[in-house]
Amino acid sequence: MRVSIFGLGYVGTVCAACLARFGHEVLGVDLNADKNAQIAAGRSPIVEPGVEELIRDGVEAGRLSATSDAEHAVSWSDLSLVCVGTPSRANGSLDTEHVEGVARSIGRTLRERDGRHTVVVRSTLLPGTTLGPVRSALEEESGKRCGDEIGLAYNPEFLREGSAVADFGDPPYTLVGGIDEQSALDAGALYATLDAPLHLISIPEAEMAKYAANAFHAAKIVFANEIANFSHAAGVDGRRVMELLVQDSRLNISPAYLRPGFAYGGSCLPKDVRALLHSARQRDVELPLLRSVHESNDVHLRRGIELVLAQPGRSVGVLGLSFKAGTDDLRESPVVRLVEALLGKGYRVSIYDGNVNLSRVLGANREYIEAVVPHLADLMVDDAHELLARSETVVVGNAAPEFAELVAGTQAKTVVDLVGLSLTGAQREALGERYVGIAW
Repeated sequence: MRVSIFGLGYVGTVCAACLARFGHEVLGVDLNADKNAQIAAGRSPIVEPGVEELIRDGVEAGRLSATSDAEHAVSWSDLSLVCVGTPSRANGSLDTEHVEGVARSIGRTLRERDGRHTVVVRSTLLPGTTLGPVRSALEEESGKRCGDEIGLAYNPEFLREGSAVADFGDPPYTLVGGIDEQSALDAGALYATLDAPLHLISIPEAEMAKYAANAFHAAKIVFANEIANFSHAAGVDGRRVMELLVQDSRLNISPAYLRPGFAYGGSCLPKDVRALLHSARQRDVELPLLRSVHESNDVHLRRGIELVLAQPGRSVGVLGLSFKAGTDDLRESPVVRLVEALLGKGYRVSIYDGNVNLSRVLGANREYIEAVVPHLADLMVDDAHELLARSETVVVGNAAPEFAELVAGTQAKTVVDLVGLSLTGAQREALGERYVGIAW
């Protein structure tokens, strides 16, 4: 493909070098004449291992060059890759001025050009930006519609400084969001030589995936440092602790606990986080990330309560009371707190949980229930279908396997899913607008 790359900063330069290596013809576009001259001389305008060699090879093969003439670049190419910066403004908001400026420049050239041209944005953008101001700039300047004469896609990059060439050539996957199928396929064709999965998703999902990754990386760094700081105060080598933690790929470095759902609860997580924070205070160690964990969990729990309260009707059936499916542990279950709140608001509540038999609940588990919801036995029903029949709103409190089928067949006014049931497309369609998810 003929590819014009707008912006020869870090991302644009790496993309130009690597795409030329893949066999594409690449024309870099930058207003900085020094960067263009360095590319023309086979040198890299950035410091990054392996990039200068690729640039030299691409220039010598006639597959890589640079220009400041945006109009020529768009007219010459099949596809334009937007890699300009999106810095922070003083108030922390994202400055998209450069991206919108490039979109306007491309649009002006496309006004006079026949045939379809695809614009692929790689700059980091918040969800809604590509289909919002970027799309508007392209359409206003070109007089054409994105999805018709103009292809539009978002393709986030996941490049680490210091290993960008390796990351580009051996990614875990490639994400492409397109305004239409052809746009996504055009963008995906850039990476046809890569042995990695290609996920064609929506543009907002692709935009959000980049932010999710960076936020997670930031949280991991802070978490490791907080654990190390506490460990040091306790006379423990935090480096060794983290080395052990990351060796567990079943629970720690894995998809476990990274599925959106309801608040956490149970006999371990709440008390252990509290104990760690209390001990940290005694040792004068600040753990702001871990301190915010309980607060965030409570905010999410309140969100679930408010979501249920917002539904019509005063009778609520709760499927699943224990903090996790397959257990009868009710200690600090967020669903118990939900039930408390509903009762306090005068709602009629029925509860079904096939794993919870109050006559068998013993020890600390029983003490917790007697202290928090002493009249729980009056709310429990033995038949889930009876609960569905008497409830105007059904709340799914844990992910017991049978709940998906039960929910799919209910005639309740509303189903509030707090856990993310594995519903089929047909089941979701049958529920229609009656189905409400806590964060989806």
